[in-house]
Amino acid sequence: MKFIHNIKEKVKIAFGELYNFDIDSKEVLINETRKEFDGSYTVVLFPFIKKAKTSPQELGVKLGEYLTDHLDFVSGFNVVKGFLNLEFEGSFWVEKLQSILSSDSYGNLPQKGEKVLVEFSSPNTNKPLHLGHIRNILLGWSTHKILEAAGYKTIKTQIINDRGIAVCKSMLSWQLFADGATPKTKGVKSDHFVGDYYVLFDKKLNEEYSKWQQKEEAIDVYNSSRKENEAKEIFFKRYKNTYFNEFSDLGKQAKAMLIKWERNDEKVRNLWTQMNDWCYEGFDATYKKIGVDFDILYYESDTYLLGKKSVEDGLSKGLFYKKEDESIWVDLEDSGMDQKILLRSDGTSVYMTQDIGTAQKRNEDHHCDKMIYVVGDEQEYHFSVLFEILKKLDEPYSDGLFHLSYGMVDLPTGKMKSREGTVVDADDLVADVIGEARVSAEERGDIVSFTESEKSELYRKIGLGALKYFILKVDPKKRMVFDPKESVDMQGQTGPYIQNAYVRIQSVLRKYQELKKDIKTENYNPEQIEADIIQKLVNYPNEVDIAAASYDPSRIATYGFELAKMYHKFYHDLRILTAENDLAMAFRIELSKCVSKVLAHSMDLLGIEMPERM
Repeated sequence: MKFIHNIKEKVKIAFGELYNFDIDSKEVLINETRKEFDGSYTVVLFPFIKKAKTSPQELGVKLGEYLTDHLDFVSGFNVVKGFLNLEFEGSFWVEKLQSILSSDSYGNLPQKGEKVLVEFSSPNTNKPLHLGHIRNILLGWSTHKILEAAGYKTIKTQIINDRGIAVCKSMLSWQLFADGATPKTKGVKSDHFVGDYYVLFDKKLNEEYSKWQQKEEAIDVYNSSRKENEAKEIFFKRYKNTYFNEFSDLGKQAKAMLIKWERNDEKVRNLWTQMNDWCYEGFDATYKKIGVDFDILYYESDTYLLGKKSVEDGLSKGLFYKKEDESIWVDLEDSGMDQKILLRSDGTSVYMTQDIGTAQKRNEDHHCDKMIYVVGDEQEYHFSVLFEILKKLDEPYSDGLFHLSYGMVDLPTGKMKSREGTVVDADDLVADVIGEARVSAEERGDIVSFTESEKSELYRKIGLGALKYFILKVDPKKRMVFDPKESVDMQGQTGPYIQNAYVRIQSVLRKYQELKKDIKTENYNPEQIEADIIQKLVNYPNEVDIAAASYDPSRIATYGFELAKMYHKFYHDLRILTAENDLAMAFRIELSKCVSKVLAHSMDLLGIEMPERM
């Protein structure tokens, strides 16, 4: 903001003239004035009091007088301890409003000349997208939109985890238990169909495991491997993965299928292609429903081979080492981490192998300045290791990697578990919030004149707006609970509350248009609440820049709510169409237009559409 720069420069000059010492204007800290004090912006004086050899009050008064004399938009000031609160001329705010009104791209910053790749969603082809994916997808999409608005060129991508033991579990389950069934013959959405067989595999594995626990072999394992005084129930609960890898017949078949896949067994590959295609069809339908797309897709089945080659190259250079069982590892203890496996003894790859190859392929394809990985916080260590390995490999892009870590999403009923079939599928969640939006709208009774298609479109916009806002308003680092009923509340910090402010403005503008008045507003002197709203609007580009730098959509969500709240109060406190005079009416219409513009822009950064009527 140019006027902030001007204040800083004048403060620098003032210290030279008034106190005979030099400062760098970058040292001057200016914040918005706190609500309990008069003023618009505040100069923090504490860093300069010692140099000025005076009291905070005297320094504030002298500096305030200087700025009032030398900046035509500063009308007055007050000093509170070490803070100089500056008051601005009404004409300043009128000018700023006119500038916002005339801009077709307000909120979009100049191009920064940097390219950022954002990876999000990245599902496994053994189950449908669920509530956890929804937070990932919405964070990734919004991060891309915010970075784009902040002047970066963005590339939206996902790595589809289309291979590995989890995928083989679904494949084996279908092979053993489906009897040739397809999504079409069962009348089930295709990705849900595949996910059902993943759940079924775990059910069958549990049955097998329960029977094995009764065998003498299992009792011997328990007696020899348990912790001191560990009950059977607790032991066998934690021993399940070991059982799968060492004793389970289903486990042996799934691992054998994985090896066959890596050896390009035709039968296994054909089944893999068919089941993955079912998942892709389902994923695409869900993405379209929530308004998300990608610029380029990467597949683990391609990139893991690149990763294997890099691991072998690293081994030849002495960066990695091989154990007696032929598995390949990296030692990161010097970096405060542990030793990490990169290739198994049978030559099959692990997730780390694939991620190494994917990063290299993306750099080769796009030469990005930064790569952002939107992945849950349970993978923080994984990405710390990945980034350290890429540094060890001396990859030129390794300093531009960032893990946008986020907390898990729970429901009011508790945690979700994919293998047990207790997750909330994304499609069901979307249907649920749209249903809640319909109930809420019908209870208010404001849409009786709408056609059925108009109602349906309104429910969709409100429902998806509620879902997206409720999830994105939370700091990504925090774990959260999603409550569909609370998300559509018209009175809380919700998407519908902000949409309602926008709709209220559209109603006012439609009525004003009928008056057909054309009034110049340069001489209007804004009320305090009007000046406060304009100040909020002026700060919007800075909010976009900060949100982009911190990869934090919740900052935009909070801004949108605060702006909507201010407008609702303005609408309640001041008359618009029946204002005290035509000048006030015209100015308040212009103010409403600007609020409408910024609300729509900020919500678009969250992927939220704004209805014209509610």
